Amino acid sequence: MAINKEKKDELVAQYRDLLQNSSAIFLTQYSGMTVKDMEALRLKIADAQGRINVTKNTLLRVAMEENELAPPLDLLNGQVATSFALGEVPALAKVLVDSAKGNDKLKIVGGMLGGRLLSPAEVESLASLPSLDQLRAQILGLISGPAQGIVSAVTNGVRQVVNVVDAYAKKDDSAPAEAA
Repeated sequence: MAINKEKKDELVAQYRDLLQNSSAIFLTQYSGMTVKDMEALRLKIADAQGRINVTKNTLLRVAMEENELAPPLDLLNGQVATSFALGEVPALAKVLVDSAKGNDKLKIVGGMLGGRLLSPAEVESLASLPSLDQLRAQILGLISGPAQGIVSAVTNGVRQVVNVVDAYAKKDDSAPAEAA
């Protein structure tokens, strides 16, 4: 279906804005997917703070060039849907990888992260990374472990001093009173 010049300019501007606001993009081929399947994928991607667009290859290439990104020409063939990571990159990669495993009509062909081209295997590796919240929890665990050890050591030291003072106090109380 042919589109007019104004619509092309509008799509290029939309792609350009999405490219500027995303930390990574993932390219997938979706040949044969139903509208229902595509809508379900859209919802999962939105939950992962991403966005998926069925993109016109030539217009996406133009938008990438305008954003000074080298377009992956060998990946922009056929029916391409581009997913834009507007939030955490691993979360979006995980949604795409999980969806592609369950649907033979969706195929990850690659992506771009920081201007670097990613292979499908690298996208799968990104999907296996923990989320930012999980990383924060791991770091807090690493930090709090030694801190808990210090607290235990100080508490035990104080407890020992209290026990010694208590023993002396009891010893003095149990000693017979001297006649004056």
